[in-house]
Amino acid sequence: MGAKGADRKIDYIEFNVRDIGRAKAFYGTSFGWTFTDYGPDYCEFQDGRLTGGFAKSADINAKGGALIILFADELEDAQARIEKAGGKIVKPIFSFPGGRRFHFADPEGYELAVWSDR
Repeated sequence: MGAKGADRKIDYIEFNVRDIGRAKAFYGTSFGWTFTDYGPDYCEFQDGRLTGGFAKSADINAKGGALIILFADELEDAQARIEKAGGKIVKPIFSFPGGRRFHFADPEGYELAVWSDR
């Protein structure tokens, strides 16, 4: 279950990368981040303050970018609030080890995600 007070707060940052090893080497050397591997296509990082992840993907733009992930106590309720406020669901709810999430675009076109451990 999510931490008390985590509902509707930024919880995680995820970078889509072409090469997880290269990303680990860069951020480990540059900033001293530590890593936990979860198979060949995902690695979690800890920077001492924030936890995030590297997801292997060939589908990234040339400039890269991070996916901001918010937490929700009730995923379906969060989706309904986002749609009512004018957001567009770009990746429907899906399961992953540890929970479920969906992706949405805000009215300015930024893609974010919301996850829940329920």
